[in-house]
Amino acid sequence: MNKWAVLFLPTWLISKTVCNSCPHAATLLIKGPTGPILEGEQITLECLYSDAEFNISQVHIEMFSKYTRQWRPFSQRFWCRGYGTEVRMTPDRLLMSVPYASTLYDGSYRCVSDGKNATTPDSCSQVLTIKVHYMGQLSMTREGYSRYLGLSEELKVRSGDDVVLKCSTSASETSIYTWSKNGSDWILPSSQLALMKVSSADGGRYTCTAQHPSVEALRKSRSISISVLPGDAPWYHTSNGQVLLVTSVAAAFLLVFVVSVSVFLCSRAKGIKTAKGPIDDHSQKKPIYRTSAESLLSTSADKQPLV
Repeated sequence: MNKWAVLFLPTWLISKTVCNSCPHAATLLIKGPTGPILEGEQITLECLYSDAEFNISQVHIEMFSKYTRQWRPFSQRFWCRGYGTEVRMTPDRLLMSVPYASTLYDGSYRCVSDGKNATTPDSCSQVLTIKVHYMGQLSMTREGYSRYLGLSEELKVRSGDDVVLKCSTSASETSIYTWSKNGSDWILPSSQLALMKVSSADGGRYTCTAQHPSVEALRKSRSISISVLPGDAPWYHTSNGQVLLVTSVAAAFLLVFVVSVSVFLCSRAKGIKTAKGPIDDHSQKKPIYRTSAESLLSTSADKQPLV
């Protein structure tokens, strides 16, 4: 690119290009956590000059937006970051404190000087990238059954049944899953445990473990006991039968309740309608007669009413 081409570049593109290419010896520095950050921990960022002659009051913190692909002052994002975030100034540095780290703070940060006397090489610091790691609760489901019904700590199945269990969790990175059986050195490196045509030898306590690939401290596990019943065991002795029985009882109770309420409301409406009776029109007690100037009693000798 020659010097004439640079002259015709838009102003905003020139400023971005210069700021993003700050030399490593820039006097404006940014300090922050260098190791992994876990969800819930505190984050502190600092902006300071290596030369005390520069005024820190003309420095602000910017965050790179993943959506607009632009650098924006962090103060403009304060409202969606949480009320606990604090940005304050000391005589020699600018501090940003986050009391509770979450994935909302994932991204790249830099310190930028907006002073009039700031020279181009010193107008911004190097970029500091923050990554907040987390891992949610470990859930366990059985294939072919709704996850909303949940899975108890003990699973009772009949001999010859198929048992396929799967555990999952949400995390900042794809978790590593393993299955193990208590009292055995058997380990299955998978999120799914498949036991086909189970027998009494398959009974026992199984544990699923999820390990974060980058942070050793993020580790979740959940265990379940599998009891294998005889093949001719009653259906209501199995876990599936018990769930079906409880669901049926709950549905029957709900149906009885709805019918009872409907009958009560219908009976009440019918009783209110009966209590009102026929309309009593007092104007019909004194009919008007053709030869009368005014209304007469119905006991009058004239039997021919006008109406």
